[in-house]
Amino acid sequence: MSEKVRVGVVGTSKWWADWFHLPKLKDYPRAEVTAICGRNRERVEELAKKYEIPSVFTDYREMIEKGGLEALVVLTPDDLHYPLTMAALDAGLHVLCEKPLALNASQAREMYAKAEAVGVKHMVFFTYRWLPHYQYLKTLIDAGYIGRCFHCHMRYEGGYGRANQYGWRFDGKRGNGILGDLGSHMIHLAQWYLGDVVKVSAHLGTFVDRSGPEGQPFEPANDSASLTLQFANGAHGTMHVSAVAHVGERGQEQEILFHGEAGTLEAQATYAGEAIRGARAEAKEFEALPVPDSFWGAADKSDSWSVFDKQPVGVRLFIDAILDDRPVSPNFYDGLKVQEVIDAAVESQRKGAWVSLP
Repeated sequence: MSEKVRVGVVGTSKWWADWFHLPKLKDYPRAEVTAICGRNRERVEELAKKYEIPSVFTDYREMIEKGGLEALVVLTPDDLHYPLTMAALDAGLHVLCEKPLALNASQAREMYAKAEAVGVKHMVFFTYRWLPHYQYLKTLIDAGYIGRCFHCHMRYEGGYGRANQYGWRFDGKRGNGILGDLGSHMIHLAQWYLGDVVKVSAHLGTFVDRSGPEGQPFEPANDSASLTLQFANGAHGTMHVSAVAHVGERGQEQEILFHGEAGTLEAQATYAGEAIRGARAEAKEFEALPVPDSFWGAADKSDSWSVFDKQPVGVRLFIDAILDDRPVSPNFYDGLKVQEVIDAAVESQRKGAWVSLP
């Protein structure tokens, strides 16, 4: 292993590949993006020129074979996660895969088992895991601020699915709708904070009548999802995620509320910023709980996303784990645990009943 990890990236989206991942990799001295792959060669060449990436491919198999890679970053639609990751693992590559890990728990279980058998580093990119306010919320819970948790309520709502044009996220053959998109984030946070989910009841809705790809019929996926959860520790939870909520200038809204024996914690986040408040059991009023400086480091407190530029988190944490031979989290096991909840929610919708997890 050299002092840099030779990385290949599959996916060329303007939002997540171009705006987010490629700049973070380009500016990190321990990483070298040596190859990029996408279906549209013109778009791939555009990004290769912008980020000075020497090798361009339109076939991921060819890139894995000829790209001289040590690691692969998978930024594709969900239905490609499994074949791409398995091909990379067959070649002995370390893999960072976007969330959700797969289309179902069976695929995710194979991906996790294969990565462990090969002995490589593997990560699932649950973005919010590294943001300062959610990190601090985890610290407060672990320190006993709420004591034994009775119940939690979580919601993540946006309006980017209100238009009726086709989008792969709402194609049932390509993903699990908003349950897979925003729901996977919230499910991961719920399990990170409170432990395993053991039982799920869900209602999945499709409110917008969308066009199919190129005007063809297709199987629509949910654009709103409501879940009731039971955790292994006895806590109850509710969760709502939506792509069809009009939230105005807030962009997207996230809210997490924990009620426990010792007190209550609540966290809100929009594009305008974040806030945490709490009230211990004896308190008559809630208090603001500012995120301590130690969680920010050199990051800009007015922009929580700047932690990805100023701290070794996200894709940079993945690179460090490879070079320093350290465990990395969240990994494919965490991705599998989220996928099991998604599968249970889909089954619950189909059966109209509670579903227990494996």
